[in-house]
Amino acid sequence: MSREKLSVGALWVVSQGVCAALVWIVADLAWRGLAHVSLDFLSTAPLDAGRAGGISTLITSTLWIVGTATAVALPIGLASAVLLAEGAWRSRRFAGLVRGSLDMLNAVPSIVFGLFGNAFFCLALGLGYSILSGALTLACMILPLLIRTTEEALRAVPPEQRLAASAVGLSRTTTLVRVLLPAAAPGLAVGLVLAMGRALSETAALIFTSGYVTRMPGTVLDSGRALSVHIYDLAMNIPGGDGRAYASAVVLVIILLLLNGLVRLAAGRFTRRLAP
Repeated sequence: MSREKLSVGALWVVSQGVCAALVWIVADLAWRGLAHVSLDFLSTAPLDAGRAGGISTLITSTLWIVGTATAVALPIGLASAVLLAEGAWRSRRFAGLVRGSLDMLNAVPSIVFGLFGNAFFCLALGLGYSILSGALTLACMILPLLIRTTEEALRAVPPEQRLAASAVGLSRTTTLVRVLLPAAAPGLAVGLVLAMGRALSETAALIFTSGYVTRMPGTVLDSGRALSVHIYDLAMNIPGGDGRAYASAVVLVIILLLLNGLVRLAAGRFTRRLAP
């Protein structure tokens, strides 16, 4: 058997193993949690430490946290990725230093980000335990991932497209907006989905920043409990909370799938609108 066939076979086995793991996890969540999911569960606030009631306030807090974190991280991440991918030739040493720093930040444990967020956003800036503190902490966490994936998507655009844009007299800004960004939109969407998935699943950082309060938040300066924190609390600290924990996990996965679809739809429309 040739090396090529062995490589293809190994890749097929690995890919099937990943798919099987995904199906197993989703099936286990559905088997244990779907029975507890209902309209009442989705539309009422938690009662009795989560043993009763629903998760409506937690869904709201989660969406506020992830939405604010994404709104902060996306423009900064996109601008930084464009600078690294398109303007790094002016200082390769500086670009290498930035890339190395981003890779190191990607490896920092989330609990460290939580302690940083508590010390800086909650205490130093006086934001306290709030949705804004949690969102800013998550923005710091997902920025390295968002920057690196977006940079690689921009660098993957064939150089012929840049040369063609230059040949017809397009400025660098027009080339970026009309040529490079539409071509890199699928990669940007993947990075955004990964970043939002990490933000949705984060627990340790939010315990120290957004808090445990289960009431409905009125503003981003109010404290709020995210779904991931609620799942952890039910599974680890609340006797008899396993069923509700699985149900909350099912809702969290559904939210992630919906956000995934929305991001991909937006990326497709962005590409069609800006492409020449």
